Amino acid sequence: MQTILDKLSDPIDISIPLSGKRDNPIAWYIDQPRIEPVKMDDFVGSVASGKSSTNFNNIFFNPHAHGTHTECLGHITEDFFSVNQSLKKYFFSCLLISIKPDKIKEDGVITAGLLKEKIKKNRAEAIVIRTLPNDAEKKCRNYSHTNPPYLTEEAATLLRNMGFEHLLIDLPSVDKEKDEGKLLAHKSFWNVKDVHHVNEDARFYSTITEFVYVPDDVEDGEYLLNLQIASFENDAAPSKPVLYKLT
Repeated sequence: MQTILDKLSDPIDISIPLSGKRDNPIAWYIDQPRIEPVKMDDFVGSVASGKSSTNFNNIFFNPHAHGTHTECLGHITEDFFSVNQSLKKYFFSCLLISIKPDKIKEDGVITAGLLKEKIKKNRAEAIVIRTLPNDAEKKCRNYSHTNPPYLTEEAATLLRNMGFEHLLIDLPSVDKEKDEGKLLAHKSFWNVKDVHHVNEDARFYSTITEFVYVPDDVEDGEYLLNLQIASFENDAAPSKPVLYKLT
């Protein structure tokens, strides 16, 4: 028991916190999130204002665009599916790998070939992909109109076939920013063949987590993953993935 507690006392938080500041990461062409006091008549929900005994803030944000979030297949389907209902376990065996995307024309691409070089045999339920170079600007970058790297459909299929149920990546999306709505990597990883009538063998309990950040001093290898989400009945929710060393 003490050995388990010792491991859990050294968490590696790979989430990016949401703030109302200009350095909050942004994607998908919207403005930064806002965190501001409630204002009603003479009331201002801020202790510093002298008009409230408590801090009482509204938060305006989009989970897909403003930081670390976890999504279920409801992100791409006509029917509603909630990530809060899809994610029923919170601890998973996990593999962390670092990959430098291939340059294909103007795109940075994570291919099936690159994944095969890194994953010889899978024993994990979840995978975290850290892209290289791994600059700290990932935590504050505006990704809109920048064509970030992405996974090919074949790469997502490989991860699905290797048994990974949960995919985490340090990019705003597993798909190309402007792909005409094809979303091939999302569809392949979740095995969604028709977004209008979801097939029975779709992966209803698999998740994709985007916008993580893994510091350079965290080595590639096997970890225990604790994947916690805010309890939103929505296709996606803010999340806090935490890694624990196994050795």
